[in-house]
Amino acid sequence: MQNKNVCMLSSEMSDVVALLDQARQITVLTGAGMAAPSGVPTFRGTNGLWENRRAEELATRNAFTADPHGVWAWYAWRRQRIAECEPNHGHRVLSK
Repeated sequence: MQNKNVCMLSSEMSDVVALLDQARQITVLTGAGMAAPSGVPTFRGTNGLWENRRAEELATRNAFTADPHGVWAWYAWRRQRIAECEPNHGHRVLSK
């Protein structure tokens, strides 16, 4: 029984590979942890962005209305952090 499942999986994977080979572009959606090895801070992990702040303080319309400068500054800080990071092994594998 297990061999039959492996054959089905192999056949399905062949179909996926064929589709990817024909595609001009693909998009891959991953979780926040994908970029963590590159130094991009996650939201809920150890030392996550929400460990010392609540999402409601920075990532809502009410937060922006109450403190637009503070919200813009926080997003600018995040963009700068990410700009300083390099792709990790997972990113390189996906790009191939």
